[in-house]
Amino acid sequence: MNNQNDQIKSASLWTWFKFLVPSLIGIFIFIFPINDASGELTVPVAFIANKIIAFFGDNIVNYITVSLMVLSALLTVFFTYIKKSNVRVVLELFDKGIGWVIVRVLGAIFGVMVLMNVGPEPVISENTGGTVLTGLIPTLFAAFLIAGFLLPLLLNYGLLEFVGTLLRRFMRPVFTLPGRSTVDNLASWVGDGTIGVLLTSKQYEGGFYTKREAAVIASMFSVVSITFTIVILDYLHLMKYFAPFYITVIIAGLLCAIILPRIPPLSKIEDTYYTEDNDFTEEIPDTHNTFSWATHQALVTAKRASGIDGVAKEGYKTVLDMWFGVLPVVMAIGTLGTIAAEYTPIFTWIGAPFVPLLEMLGIPDALLVSKTLFIGFTDMYLPTLIIGAESADMSKFIVAALSISQLLYLSEVGGVILGSKIPLGITKMFIIFLMRTAISLPIILIAAYIIF
Repeated sequence: MNNQNDQIKSASLWTWFKFLVPSLIGIFIFIFPINDASGELTVPVAFIANKIIAFFGDNIVNYITVSLMVLSALLTVFFTYIKKSNVRVVLELFDKGIGWVIVRVLGAIFGVMVLMNVGPEPVISENTGGTVLTGLIPTLFAAFLIAGFLLPLLLNYGLLEFVGTLLRRFMRPVFTLPGRSTVDNLASWVGDGTIGVLLTSKQYEGGFYTKREAAVIASMFSVVSITFTIVILDYLHLMKYFAPFYITVIIAGLLCAIILPRIPPLSKIEDTYYTEDNDFTEEIPDTHNTFSWATHQALVTAKRASGIDGVAKEGYKTVLDMWFGVLPVVMAIGTLGTIAAEYTPIFTWIGAPFVPLLEMLGIPDALLVSKTLFIGFTDMYLPTLIIGAESADMSKFIVAALSISQLLYLSEVGGVILGSKIPLGITKMFIIFLMRTAISLPIILIAAYIIF
């Protein structure tokens, strides 16, 4: 034990500084809740992102994001089919398979059509492509810019090693995940799901998560922010139920996170790493206890962490990857999904068999509720719009809680996952979406009966 303490004490003050200061700043920026100027709950990264959008103005941001999508499509076509590049960054950004080429080109086309207000109404409507481009893409643009440069504060200076070692004996048996995923999960739950996906993807590419672990984290913990939850409840006039509502969402989410990683399709994803030379392990040497090894690991990581120049270099690559890779995917998939929701009866048909069950359970507005059960796969806000503020409180509670618990919606989190390196395709995501619905709905119905 004395030897352990000596190792920790021998670390220089500068190493302790590199561990503590960036890590605490990272916790504050991505996880610590604050009130914005209007008194609403948010996290600093979202607050900064909103300030960036306000600084440029919505119109200019829309032109910037569409320009990025067009540039992404042109460069992807060029470097995939016309001229191959030997530059690694260019290869990673733009040398893609036919599927991604089509998605990026489609995203760029949709973006231009909505921006110029030219094209078929189903594409440019304010409920489809208009919602994606003006309501979602600007937030992602700003959030990716901030997160790309500031995520290293959470990733590179020892925080994940410290927390991961301390919580390994809890996270592994409960959620089948490494302890270091705790920070990732908190950033998603308290902050924003898209930031959580970005953090997960970076950890996966860095060799700290297996394919299965990355898929589990992205599909179980990338919940919408508390701020967006408040927006939904305020729209539905349910703010007086915020506490029981969010407790219900947490319980449903935790049950999904405990059960689903243990059954297909998540359990069938390979437990192999993105990089072949991975040597990451959570085992604690016999010469250390849990706390001393957590501290030792954190200080070792902090000591070898790069300075501001290294963070900037890593940051710009992350930002470009998100801008060129994710924005077109979200635009394309989100628009197609919302078109299916708004202009086809497919989700009404899927929900129709549940009408008798809902009526038997005494749920008010059973037909409306049935229409919302699966439409959330396209966009999380659509169920809220369909149920409306004038429906019965019990119905609104059920629809709002389920739309958040379902988690995987194509217009944001799902699109970001598809644009990342995380091994979850659209088919697996839809299956997981259905399974989350099946687990969450009974919990939400029980809560609704207790509350109302």
